[in-house]
This record gives sequence, C-alpha cells and structure tokens, in this order.
Amino acid sequence: MKGTVRIVVTLVLTGLAVAYLVWKVDLDATIETLKDTDLRWFGLSIAIMTLTAMPMALRWQWLLAARGMIDSFWWLTRAYFVSYTASQILPTAIGGDAVRVLETSRRHPGRMGDITAVVLLERGLGGAATVLLGAIGFLLAIGRYDTGAYIWLELMFVVGTILIGVLFFSQRVRPLLALAAPLLARLKLERPLRAFYDGVHAFRAHPRLLAKAFSLTFTLQAIRILSIWACAKAVGIDFSPLLYYVMGPLFFLVLLVPFTLNGFAVREAFFVSFLGQVGVSADAAFSAGFLFFLVTVAMALPGGVILLWEGLRRRPDPTHA
Repeated sequence: MKGTVRIVVTLVLTGLAVAYLVWKVDLDATIETLKDTDLRWFGLSIAIMTLTAMPMALRWQWLLAARGMIDSFWWLTRAYFVSYTASQILPTAIGGDAVRVLETSRRHPGRMGDITAVVLLERGLGGAATVLLGAIGFLLAIGRYDTGAYIWLELMFVVGTILIGVLFFSQRVRPLLALAAPLLARLKLERPLRAFYDGVHAFRAHPRLLAKAFSLTFTLQAIRILSIWACAKAVGIDFSPLLYYVMGPLFFLVLLVPFTLNGFAVREAFFVSFLGQVGVSADAAFSAGFLFFLVTVAMALPGGVILLWEGLRRRPDPTHA
C-alpha cells in the first residue's frame, strides 16, 4: 500500500511539474539557449559540486567515530560518490542515503540503527545549515528582490527547523514524546523511531563535535550555492550571487522531497518559477535548471566508474573455475 501511494504521489508531482514546464517553456528557444552555453561556467559548477563531496565525507567520518565506528576517509568518500550514482535512479538524495546506510552497515554489523541516525543527522545538519543560509537570504532579499511567496516559505522553513532541533535535543521534550509511544507501538513504528531518536539524541553529549560539523556544513552549503549561480551564468543569466543565496536554500530543500526520481521536472520547474519572479525568461531559467541536472549526472559518474571497477574485480576467473 505504501509503495502504491509513493508511486501515485511521484506520478502526480512529476506530471504537474511537466505540465507547468510545457505551459511555460518554448522548446526551440531553449535549445538555442543551450547551444550557446558557456562551458567554462558549466565546468566551474561541476567542480564546485564534486570537490565539496570530500569534506562531506570527512564530516561523516567525525560523526561515525563519535559513535565508536572508525572507518577510512577514502572508503567514506567512495561511498558518497556511489550514493550520488544511486540518487540518479532512487527518490532524490534520500535514496542515496539509504545506499550509504546499507553499505556502511555491512562494515559495522549490528549497528544499523546508529548508522541510520548518523546519516540522517548529517542530512539534518545539511538542512539546518541550508535553512540558516535561507534566513540570511531572507534578510538580504528584503527590499532588493521581489520573490513573491518564496521569501515567506523560506521563513517557514527557518521556524520549522528550530522546532525540529528542540524536538531532538531538548531533555524537557522527552516526556512529551513518550506520550506518543503507545500509538507508535500499535503502528509498529515505536522501536525503529526510538532507535533513531536515541541515536540522534546521543550527540547531545558532543556539542563541540556538532558545532564543528555544523560549521563545516554551513561553509560547504554556502560554496555549493555558487554552483547554481555558475549554471545560470553559463546560459547568460547575469544576476549577483546574492540572489542565489535566496534561491539556493529553497532549491536544496526541494530536492529532498522523497517522491521524485532525482528531482526530475520538479528541479526545472522550480528554476522557471523562482527566476521568473525576478524577470528571467522561462527558456533561460529552464536551461539553467537543465544544466544543473547535468551537473548531478556528472557527480554520479565517479560512483558509476567505482561500481564498474569493483564489479570487474569481483568477476570470477573462468580459467580458475
């Protein structure tokens, strides 16, 4: 039943996004825009997104070590790139996270709950850093850019993130959460959710680590937003990077919606809708979104090469057989 609901929601969201794009975009004009792509800016976007994966692997290593799971930085980097490959065919970034959990649990048997908590804490830190950037973007946008309802949506994310942080790390909230235990037990969700909550809550004893991991995450997210600016520059959209610190946080949060395959159509529709608010033509905005899709494909290539190489190495020797 859950699988059916997911498929229906995916089809509906994707269908609405495609219909919006068909309504707004002139395909011929878009093709002409893409033909004139400045490959230097496009290459910069790919470099930014790809190179920032390695510091993210370092952050993951820190969090795993805090829970007694020591792993190689290079293996964790490899797992990150493999997860990017998985995200091309699984629902958004969440699918890649599931692959990371599965692979890491094979290296640390019996620690699936802790590993899941660490990976989702990573995702939470990324979301919190993105929302903080969004709050800064919200302040910067006031009086500078007319982005319509998007600016208030950004504010809503800020408030929501603060509430989630209190939910997971406040001792005073725990008795209130316990009231939901009987209902969760009936739904057979109490044990996995408790394991996840305990795994995340345990990091309350590591405030310096959390602060260090959050600072690194904030820096990386701020750098990654420049990859969106570079894609826009590649197709001739000439705005200050400041605009993308309003757009970028919302865009990264949209990509976390777990009902689309790698953000298909939803990503481009967001570009068209947001940039349209500041006077960018639908064709140019769609082109920028499509280039960012190609950036995610380029990020997936190293993981694909790794999987192919590992598959060839594991192939049995027919002579020996």
